[in-house]
Amino acid sequence: MLLVNNPGAWSEVYAPLRHAAWHGWTPTDLVFPFFLWIVGVAITFALAQRVAAGADHHQLRAHVWRRAGIIFLLGLLLNAFPFGLLSAQHFSFATLRLPGVLQRIALCYLAASAIFLRSTWRGQVAWTGGLLVVYSALLMLVPVPGYGAGQLNASGSLPWWIDSHLLAGHTWSGAPAPGFDPEGLLSTLPAIATTLLGVLAGQILRTGATDSVKALRLGGLGVTLLISGLGLVPWMPINKNLWTSSFTLFTAGAAALICAGFYWLIEVRRYRRWATPLIIYGSNAIVIFVLAGLLGRLLGVISWVGPTGAAVTLKGWIYATAFAPYATPVNASLLFAVAFVLLHLLIAGLLWRRQWFVRI
Repeated sequence: MLLVNNPGAWSEVYAPLRHAAWHGWTPTDLVFPFFLWIVGVAITFALAQRVAAGADHHQLRAHVWRRAGIIFLLGLLLNAFPFGLLSAQHFSFATLRLPGVLQRIALCYLAASAIFLRSTWRGQVAWTGGLLVVYSALLMLVPVPGYGAGQLNASGSLPWWIDSHLLAGHTWSGAPAPGFDPEGLLSTLPAIATTLLGVLAGQILRTGATDSVKALRLGGLGVTLLISGLGLVPWMPINKNLWTSSFTLFTAGAAALICAGFYWLIEVRRYRRWATPLIIYGSNAIVIFVLAGLLGRLLGVISWVGPTGAAVTLKGWIYATAFAPYATPVNASLLFAVAFVLLHLLIAGLLWRRQWFVRI
């Protein structure tokens, strides 16, 4: 997402680095569900080890609540930054966006952890299926005033109606329709299912089977979920904004397949050196994501009056000076984004080399 969120110019972006306008998907649409899925895998390993070590369940639940609260507050921090201290940014609590990527991660982590601590894998399967069935039924059967039932458009869908009423004034200003939020309230239900599918994948990886068998089982799960998601498309389009059940199954299947491939390469074949940059980023993932959000926002709001009298942002000046003259517009925009990614890889590398890992 560092690459996707920080092009040199938003008007010059390669199609795979954009979100789908509504129905359908692009590689960019896979990133967020992949992250929620791997959060589920991590829940399985982290909490199961603590339970096996005899950790008190009350302490575990307190830890989960504290971590979820910190992640949620970090999301609000990103939405509010730089708090109106710079003239180019308008800030008001009356219009502060309440949902967000980190807020959804926090809620999904909280819900999936609670389910994991209170159920077996069979219960987790039941919860996952129940969330997807209930959400699909709500989408297709509950009538929206003035629109009717089964509306899957930006305006007229049940998630839009709920967010535009309960979060009025606090949704994303860049959403496909006023009042809608891609990380809104109702669509968090299937996002929890995405996280639980990661929990179930983690259960596969924690078994006593050989690494080859684990990779095969994980790949089999991925194929099953992928086909299931595609099979729902005639009735329920793949849609990230609505986080439809087909999107949930399809993206979880893709995540399982890619993870199976990585697991086979790294654990079975022992090809590991190529993955070092991924390890470096993953060691402080939330820190780098937050830092990138803060820096990206600063680059866009630090500005001054240029020679023509028009406002010039720091980002615009860097792009126009160091990138635009040396490549076509779309490639210059991509090079800016790549440089942004490499800068944060350097920062993450320094933290990793010093073994500084920020634990939330």
